[in-house]
Amino acid sequence: MLHFNEQFNCSHHIRYVYFYRQYTHFKIGTVELLFVHTNVNTMDFEQQLAALGVDGKLYQAYVAALELGEAPVQMVAKKAGLGRTTAYDLLARLEKDGLIEMVERDGKRHVRAKDPVVILQRLEMQRQVMGDLLPQLRSIYNRAKSKPDIRFYEGEEGIRTVLWDTLTCRSKNLRGILSMDDLLETPGQAAFDQYIAERRQRGIHLRVLRSAVKDVDRIWPQSAAELRELRYAPPAVLLSMTTYIYDDKVAFISSKKENYGMIFQSEELSRLHAALFEGIWAISTPAGE
Repeated sequence: MLHFNEQFNCSHHIRYVYFYRQYTHFKIGTVELLFVHTNVNTMDFEQQLAALGVDGKLYQAYVAALELGEAPVQMVAKKAGLGRTTAYDLLARLEKDGLIEMVERDGKRHVRAKDPVVILQRLEMQRQVMGDLLPQLRSIYNRAKSKPDIRFYEGEEGIRTVLWDTLTCRSKNLRGILSMDDLLETPGQAAFDQYIAERRQRGIHLRVLRSAVKDVDRIWPQSAAELRELRYAPPAVLLSMTTYIYDDKVAFISSKKENYGMIFQSEELSRLHAALFEGIWAISTPAGE
């Protein structure tokens, strides 16, 4: 039968422990015997205190203080298997947390353990303080979160970083404006084919706008197998910079001449570019027509 927080009385010393208790009952004539078998679950006890921040050597010092009730520092250190200096440091932490108190006895410093109920009281106090602070903390957090995040990457490696970030798209729906001649230069067809294969593997669909005058080869056409839907923008609308819109992000990839990539993480900017994309999409011609 499982019991928690039982008092175990042995030689007039009471200890609070977690344990399994089993009873064996014998009756011999008029004499009844009751044997109590205990299996102290010290591992659970230690792990539970660790969850409260009392772990490692701090745990050793605290349990030693609890078991001794009140004793000189040297005795607590010896029982915990700690050096004197280490013990003083740990006991100072325990005193700061309100788990023990240091008192003077005959010119010597003694450690007196406090009722462990102070742990519960401390947690309740922390909960109350956190409850009072939470609105202010969330206000600060939300102000920081609402600011756009802008990342700038230089060179071919930076362009690849921006390109592959589009594969983090949670909605699995990409909007893209592709400048084909620029992409064939940087990052190049081999790198872009690898990117397309990974996009397919992740199940990310792409609706893409291109300008016919920017297509230098008949590659990356309309393809259900490659999860790509392609339209060509009207001749008057020249799409000269590769742009991706996904989730709350807008990514830009420049030509090799300027050689950079940028990622803007902004809900407002993302909504604006999504609306612009849909406006051009509506007046564009599906591939093959």
